[in-house]
Amino acid sequence: MPKQPYSSKLPPKPKTRIPKWVGISVLLAGVTSASMAAGAFLAVSLGSTPLLQSDLSDEEAAFFTQDDIATGNSLRLPRLTRPVNVLVLGVKVTSSDIEDYEAVEADGYDALVDSFEGLSDTMLLLRFDPSSERVSVLSIPRDTRTSVDDVVTKINEANRDGGPALSAQAVSELMGGVAIDRYMRINVQGVETLIDALGGVEVNVPRDMKYQDDSQHLYINLEAGEQRLDGDKALQFLRYRYDDQGDIGRIQRQQMMMRALTEQALNPTTIGRLPKILSVIQSHVDTNLSVEELVALVGFGAQTDRSNVQMLMLPGEFSSYEDYELSYWLPNYSEIDTMAAQYFGLANTYGAAEAVDPASLRVAIQDSTYDDFAVQSLTDSLYNAGYYNVFIDRSWPQPLSETRIVAQSGDLRSAETVQRFLGVGEVRVESTGNLESDITIQLGHDWLDQHGEAL
Repeated sequence: MPKQPYSSKLPPKPKTRIPKWVGISVLLAGVTSASMAAGAFLAVSLGSTPLLQSDLSDEEAAFFTQDDIATGNSLRLPRLTRPVNVLVLGVKVTSSDIEDYEAVEADGYDALVDSFEGLSDTMLLLRFDPSSERVSVLSIPRDTRTSVDDVVTKINEANRDGGPALSAQAVSELMGGVAIDRYMRINVQGVETLIDALGGVEVNVPRDMKYQDDSQHLYINLEAGEQRLDGDKALQFLRYRYDDQGDIGRIQRQQMMMRALTEQALNPTTIGRLPKILSVIQSHVDTNLSVEELVALVGFGAQTDRSNVQMLMLPGEFSSYEDYELSYWLPNYSEIDTMAAQYFGLANTYGAAEAVDPASLRVAIQDSTYDDFAVQSLTDSLYNAGYYNVFIDRSWPQPLSETRIVAQSGDLRSAETVQRFLGVGEVRVESTGNLESDITIQLGHDWLDQHGEAL
């Protein structure tokens, strides 16, 4: 596939009047209410793609499935007719990425440029599955070492070299042939403005974050603790990758923020900010989702229980300095095949996940109670139940009222077994726990409430 030239400006396209619900559907990626769309969706054709800003060739369009994914009529809102996989790319383009550098250079530093044609800074594969009534979100590290157009390199180069089509091809091959139905690209400049339009986002900053890069005018200065971040600080939170976990720690923080935005977006006050949100959407989002498909995803997301939103990370490990000159995330293809079958509809021989022997599970404990006896009692209880590979990790930075049993590697069945044994807590399929664990228990005060007398 030929490389696409860099450009700081997108080709002109006719301005289309987009109903407010289209902007909200893109922003919330299926987690806000579809009911607000009822009076507006007739303003444009259901089959139109008003946010499509890429000129895809027939060959590039063929990388995405052509089958219908939604259906509806004038009497009811569209609904999903089958599971849908959507590739989401967060794109960061700086002036040095552009061929005509002098034309976009700003005051002598490497400035962010409003474009979709650069390296993908964030890569997510979302599956909306009406049969299981769940949404699965897979984070793919940008340094993942894989084949991109028959060249072994980092997967984030796919968007720069061939746009959304080449990115879809690379992800599909990495995932063993998982079909990619649609794509969505979001320019990183739009993230800041979108979060400001939402009125900020409430998150817990797990540690002090400080970093300075004068060449990009990137200044990160966040203090640890629960706080509301405006767009600028939220972008600092998302872009920070200067700790011992590098890009993987950044993915964990992205998942934390996605959880927070999901819950906040359901707040009715969001409706009052629709005009401001809409003004950002058109210039910072590129997607081949049609109007009908957007509304169907909104409706499905609005009905999905929080516990059925599952956040995963591509299985793998860091490369060593002895193996490669560059730093890579090395995929574990066996675990990827299992995850693709369990969460993304890949038909293979794995079938339903089998029960795992507790003795083989790596269980990490992250304490938020600051009670040594509580931690010891939990460790003893797990050991007596056959969980012999248990270790104490760093404490969770904020007190938790409810224990979280985190299926770090996507093993939902084992996490549910642990939850039933403990008798407390909620199960979360996400990658915010210890990277070396299969299950991470983030110990909350409900364990103290249940076992207080014994302690």
